[in-house]
Amino acid sequence: MAEKLRHIDLSHIIEDGMITYKGFPAPVICDYLSREESRNRYDAGTEFQIGKIEMIANTGTYIDSPFHRYPDGIDISELSLDSLVGVECIVVRIDEDVTSIGPDCFNDLDFCGKAVLVNTRWDRHWRTDPYFENHPHLVEASARRLVEGEAILVGIDSFNIDSVANGVRPVHSVLLGSGIPIIEHMCNLDQVPETGARLTAAPVAVRGMGSFPVRAFATIP
Repeated sequence: MAEKLRHIDLSHIIEDGMITYKGFPAPVICDYLSREESRNRYDAGTEFQIGKIEMIANTGTYIDSPFHRYPDGIDISELSLDSLVGVECIVVRIDEDVTSIGPDCFNDLDFCGKAVLVNTRWDRHWRTDPYFENHPHLVEASARRLVEGEAILVGIDSFNIDSVANGVRPVHSVLLGSGIPIIEHMCNLDQVPETGARLTAAPVAVRGMGSFPVRAFATIP
């Protein structure tokens, strides 16, 4: 009998009016062609719904490609599926009272060729005001440790992988400058074992986009 796999959804559902970043527009989700209107186009008893969505790329749970930060970096259409599908991952648990996540959290781990997912449990604040305030984030030295250890993707279940106290984004700069994609606003990482799971998080291949939502999920034997 084939081994039964379990899948854990690591993405927030995108909904009409949902705010991912304060000050950025919320997605607008509506009908382009409603079922009622479609009845005028098709035979009796046949109807369809064709939806329409207007949103910025950084909505919900999304991936950043190097092009998000650097004009000569690859965009999401150029990301290799080998780095996005069935990738072995390590989940790093962070104490809830830690805001600045330093390199010591990664020092004893072997994550060469793996995705590193940082579990802060900040997703418990999703769609509430506290989500946007004093969120846990990596520091530049942590990003450099992840590059040195040859991680191929880094994700976090927080508002931003960087501090937003100012306009400097060293973690984005270091990771994306080294060709390592970033996934932000993940969820349910507390349900994923620290080792042994595999991550899938592929965006739609849109040319010219630096970021785009993903349906991220962990596969567990």
